[in-house]
Amino acid sequence: MTNLQIKNKFQKELSGLYPKEEISSFFYLLAEEYLQIRRVDIALDPDKKVSEQDQNKFLSALSRLMEEEPVQYIIGVSYFYDLPFKVNNKVLIPRPETEQLVDWIIKISKTKNEKVKILDIGTGSGCIAVSLAKNLPETEVWALDISENAISIAKENAKINQTDIHFIKTDILTTKNIVERFDVIVSNPPYVRELEKEKMKNNVLKFEPELALFVEDEDPLLFYKKIADFAKDHLIAGGELFFEINQYQAENTLKMLKNKGFQNIELRKDIFGNDRMIRAVYSTSAKGIAD
Repeated sequence: MTNLQIKNKFQKELSGLYPKEEISSFFYLLAEEYLQIRRVDIALDPDKKVSEQDQNKFLSALSRLMEEEPVQYIIGVSYFYDLPFKVNNKVLIPRPETEQLVDWIIKISKTKNEKVKILDIGTGSGCIAVSLAKNLPETEVWALDISENAISIAKENAKINQTDIHFIKTDILTTKNIVERFDVIVSNPPYVRELEKEKMKNNVLKFEPELALFVEDEDPLLFYKKIADFAKDHLIAGGELFFEINQYQAENTLKMLKNKGFQNIELRKDIFGNDRMIRAVYSTSAKGIAD
């Protein structure tokens, strides 16, 4: 088979499951991974023969795409903030919305002269922690997760991207062993309610880890409340708490943070126009405030 024949096979077999442009994107990503060639190379030589070994790789990937497995899991890598991250079905695939959160933290941190100490809660693949460490080289970055598999992958990504990160395996809902204090705490915790599953695509529901996605309908702010309380004990005075949030829970999240005494609370939208991220400043006067 030639490059063009494989591309046409992808279009034929995946038509109806994915838009035409997305199918082309899958093919070009796989061609870059399996053949080390770019889109322009295929355009210049569409009739170039593909070895039987490489054909089998494409056909295997095609079968997995037909099951709606994310292409990032198939090639084993996802790019976030222009950095490569190893991914598999033990960690979420990094989203472009989260890049905006990282960019917000980087821009604010660069305005400060002092060395900043940051904790990423629920690090997953490590995309937030690693991107911060890479772009803020003077910063001390810590990353926490309950999953041993996630910590293992995050450590690999820290090494791949030549960053030095302190990792902690613990459950943020119950931990009492962390004594460090931080200038910034950031988290993209589980926030999708069970009732929202019907709106989600199979590539997420069937393949991405439920532990990192879902919360019970009855307590959708479970992690946010725990992390906010944790932040009150582990942020320095004037320290900042950053969250990625559920767009449908923006007002409730803002109210919760205000009730807990956080100040200068700011809500921002993501690239799709949805309420997606919050910054809140810790004041020592918030120390004794509960819900």
